[in-house]
Amino acid sequence: MKRLPSSTLLVLMITMLFLAACSPAATPQANNIPATSEATAPIAITAPSETPEPMASATPAPTQPSTPVVMPTAAPQTIVDVAVANGSFKTLAAALQAAGLVDALKSKGPFTVFAPTDDAFAKLPAGTIDTLLKPENKSKLASILLYHVVPGRLDAAAVSNLKEATTLDGPSVAFKVVDGKVAVNDANIISPDVSAANGVIHVIDSVILPPEMTAPTKDIVDTAVANGSFKTLVAAVKAAGLTDTLKGKGPFTVFAPTDEAFSALPAGTVESLLKIENKQKLADILTHHVVAGALSPVDLFTQNSAKTVEGEDIQFSAKDGAFFVNDAKVVLAALPTTNGVIYVINQVILPQKAASASSSLDIIDTAVADGRFKTLAAAIKAAGLVETLKGTGPFTVFAPTDEAFSKLPSGTINTLLKPENKQKLIDILTYHVISGSVKAADVIKLSSAKTVEGKEVTIKVQGDKVFVNDAQVIITDIQASNGVIHVIDTVLTPPL
Repeated sequence: MKRLPSSTLLVLMITMLFLAACSPAATPQANNIPATSEATAPIAITAPSETPEPMASATPAPTQPSTPVVMPTAAPQTIVDVAVANGSFKTLAAALQAAGLVDALKSKGPFTVFAPTDDAFAKLPAGTIDTLLKPENKSKLASILLYHVVPGRLDAAAVSNLKEATTLDGPSVAFKVVDGKVAVNDANIISPDVSAANGVIHVIDSVILPPEMTAPTKDIVDTAVANGSFKTLVAAVKAAGLTDTLKGKGPFTVFAPTDEAFSALPAGTVESLLKIENKQKLADILTHHVVAGALSPVDLFTQNSAKTVEGEDIQFSAKDGAFFVNDAKVVLAALPTTNGVIYVINQVILPQKAASASSSLDIIDTAVADGRFKTLAAAIKAAGLVETLKGTGPFTVFAPTDEAFSKLPSGTINTLLKPENKQKLIDILTYHVISGSVKAADVIKLSSAKTVEGKEVTIKVQGDKVFVNDAQVIITDIQASNGVIHVIDTVLTPPL
């Protein structure tokens, strides 16, 4: 072949480059699927080798609402369970275990617990916790822990309205509100109202310590004398010949009425009891305030009752942060002595067999001396029933307080006291009276009772409450010389 001149080759190369530049651009291939470009691009049609997947829509399909998943409700957790599960109370949980209080704080309660966090325990001096956890310090540790527990369920609102509350250790804790924050002694509540099945927890930032951690130096009698609030009790103990007994080895638990408690008895009662001929009656009353052994506040809370040295039982209860012995409120708990413990109470508690010691007054005089029945006394006088209720009897009177009468519609009392309404007033008053002396222990066994008015009242027991018709019995067994008085909170109205 004849070789072309170089100039001719150069012209051919330039021509080819020019033609290439003017030709359509090649369409790129991706994954063997022909891509389209402009309308002028060639369209390749190929048979699919398999069914293509549907293309995703630009707008997602609406999701069908799912049925809510109902999780099973966990079993109610006790205060101990809540503290353990929280994780911030490892030291407290360990201390409760070491003090043997786990079962007590897992019981029915309810309790209010001021729970120090681990950080709160860490504020104590170095080595304090390790020392307290030793077996030989179990009692001291229990005392500290019980000082953080109040009987009853007190939410934050209730706590903020209280000045103090008695703890299961005995001494009270004080509450104060500063700048909207509530403090327990010197500890701040940092997380209130943590609910549990058997109470409520208020988390605090410091450990609070009982005021008395030192050993007592005086026996029961000397402690009472030194206190200064028990002059009548000390005189009574001496008159009854019980001084040496209550200065003995013991231990005893004494529920000590204050001088104010003795002064609340009907006029002349104390003077009568101090007479030599009434020595045995006085001894029975005093020993009804004494239990053999030293009972801690937690014993009172869990045992519910105890047999006294006199022989009859007394009942323990807790309400709104306070202890009660029968109807007497404990105003100072667990005052330690060398031979036992003293609980200060605001009423004298009378045994059944010695109740007549305070019954030198009849029903009318007892009601007048009490001071809570001014309206009832005025109504009895207006109805002409004074002589009847001062008679031999015996009678059982369900006595409405002045507050009970104040619940009546405005003007009702003034209308009833008018002479023209005397018979109606008599009917109402005698509807509150039953023939015979029926003590509370017998009242609760009845479903109804016939009144002096002629119609029956219904009697029902609901839990620890007793009702006569719709009136609650709030105080029982006020003994009089001619019967017994049970105090009620509502006036009874006889049916037509």
